[in-house]
Amino acid sequence: MTHTPRTVRELLDRFDLHPSRALGQNFVVDPNTVRRIARAASVGPGDVVVEIGAGLGSLTLALVETGAEIHAIEVDRYLLAPLRETVEPFGVAVHHVDAMRADYAAILEGRRAVVVANLPYNIATPLIIHLLEAEPLLERLVVMVQREVGERLAAYAGDEAYGAASLRVQYFADAELVGRVPASVFLPRPHVESVVVALVRRETVRVDPSWVSESELFDVVRTAFAQRRKMLRRSLADWADPGVFARADVEGTRRPEELTIDEFARLAAQR
Repeated sequence: MTHTPRTVRELLDRFDLHPSRALGQNFVVDPNTVRRIARAASVGPGDVVVEIGAGLGSLTLALVETGAEIHAIEVDRYLLAPLRETVEPFGVAVHHVDAMRADYAAILEGRRAVVVANLPYNIATPLIIHLLEAEPLLERLVVMVQREVGERLAAYAGDEAYGAASLRVQYFADAELVGRVPASVFLPRPHVESVVVALVRRETVRVDPSWVSESELFDVVRTAFAQRRKMLRRSLADWADPGVFARADVEGTRRPEELTIDEFARLAAQR
């Protein structure tokens, strides 16, 4: 029931469409890949799924096979007709809205849901962080993103990709890479590989706000990573007095990519 390279090309030709570079559109044309993502989402009858960036419905059709209730979000008005033709016969609700501005509480009627998405490079990180920050009904996210983005989202202290975005994700969720996706499964074929990242929202944020507020924590994180190659005693020289490192039990000779979120919290608490 899922799309193949032939059916995707037929839809594009019939509706006189071309993938938008501006929107970062790369359509998945491999049935095995979309079914693998659907399995990673671990959804079934009784579950509610929000698919962001449904495109031509390749991943949507694989999600339909799970028996879950599917809400497909698509911002590109030119894709709405082929998307609706493809998925509405299977009971999928299609929403023409920008995922950054969507009213998820209204779409979901107050129910909890899982996000499944194939996200373009240019919106992946800000969108995921927005959903974690502002949409508590979205309990889990299973997203396919370019490898560089995915490795950053799922990085922990000491990883090469670790940065401020990694810590932002950690504050709200536990993240891990659950699969790699070759460029060959997309139309058009991108120049990079992709990965699938699973994010599970924590019941409470990672650092107790009564100890260190969110703004205090991410003030030191942003300041440190603005000069990530420098030792903390230099990058944070204007942020706090030199004694903050002894009070927080964090060596000032370390670099920001070496610190855990708890160590950043200790610095913030001892400023």
